[in-house]
Amino acid sequence: MAPHPAFAEFKQGITLLRNGYSAEAVEYLRHASELEQSNPYYLSFLGVAIARADRKWEAAVKFCEMAIALRRNEAQLYLNLAEVYVSAGRRDDAIEILDTALRYCPGETRIRKVRGSLGKRGSPVLPFLGRGHFLNWGLGKLRHHALARLSKSQT
Repeated sequence: MAPHPAFAEFKQGITLLRNGYSAEAVEYLRHASELEQSNPYYLSFLGVAIARADRKWEAAVKFCEMAIALRRNEAQLYLNLAEVYVSAGRRDDAIEILDTALRYCPGETRIRKVRGSLGKRGSPVLPFLGRGHFLNWGLGKLRHHALARLSKSQT
């Protein structure tokens, strides 16, 4: 049985994208998404390819957001949007979307790993003291461990 034409186009586009041929991947992924307009993976990876190849951030974000709207509980879609945001220099937006992703995909370690690599430090526990003050340092570690234990118990 031959694979569906849209899937064959998608597969070829992903291979090109992984091998660094983003411009060529755009055409395959665009064709796949035209054949199956409601497939969130096709839309999301098309957004990534457009971001990498053409640096058309607005269009790339739009495709990735459409994909998430179709399937909110799929980690890869959030990771793709975060990649587009980072590429566009919108690091804070990437952090925000990954935090949102953790609500919809709480046990997903890939999201936690990428989120950790973007690392945004939390505000000092006692804002009237400096970040390096021993109280802020100790209370910050305590807060970090408590939040880690809380998120672990929720999964």
